[in-house]
Amino acid sequence: MMIHPLLPKLRQLKLSGMLYTLDLRASQANERQLSPTEFLALLLDDELERRNQQRLARRLAHSGCDGRKSLAHFDFSAAPGVNRSLITDLATCAFVTRHENILFYGPTGVGKSHLANALALEALKREYRVLSRPTHRFLADLHAARASGTYARFWAKIMNADLLILDDFGLQLLSAQAVQDLYDIISERYERGSLIITSNRAFEEWAELFANDLLASAALDRLTHHAHTLIIRGESYRQRDRRKEINSQPPALLTNN
Repeated sequence: MMIHPLLPKLRQLKLSGMLYTLDLRASQANERQLSPTEFLALLLDDELERRNQQRLARRLAHSGCDGRKSLAHFDFSAAPGVNRSLITDLATCAFVTRHENILFYGPTGVGKSHLANALALEALKREYRVLSRPTHRFLADLHAARASGTYARFWAKIMNADLLILDDFGLQLLSAQAVQDLYDIISERYERGSLIITSNRAFEEWAELFANDLLASAALDRLTHHAHTLIIRGESYRQRDRRKEINSQPPALLTNN
């Protein structure tokens, strides 16, 4: 690629990525007797796909999402309580356009975070702006931004996200400031941007997590309006994997353990 005679011209046109498939497409053009226009169309398709993948990689890196936890990698057979048709519908990301929320509740290890991440990946593919963090980390980063003088920029990033994922809500106790920040996020994004929240705490316990009845009532009223609520029941996949691992060990090894 570095010594190809077309490289300077393609670089000038900002099309140097075409060189990655130029030889392949030229060979295909000869084999299939493609016209010059058809050959050029293939190269342009390759370039567009390459640029789309680069943009997706940048959005993924900035989002905080895990590219490995997609819907294709979610084991629906191990989570029979999950409404697969609803998840498929949500994966169209129409809920993002409508500024609706999604609330996942269930015990640890049933796939809440995976599904939230998978829906976020679908949103990224559709070029929505996505931010994802554990709830306590989001709020800690917001608090740190105050001290570093970057609060306004970080707050704008939160508000400008089309989809915000707050994972593991209720897993850790929140300070009074964190509670206020969480309320502000929910209040300011109401009917302006979508939220996905996962929690292993029952919905009726959420008010307690705010430790402020007034804020809790106002936040939950906004949060649950225009919301899809998914309750996932079942056993932790980690425990299932652990049992499979133990059962697959030779008897002698199990005895030694």
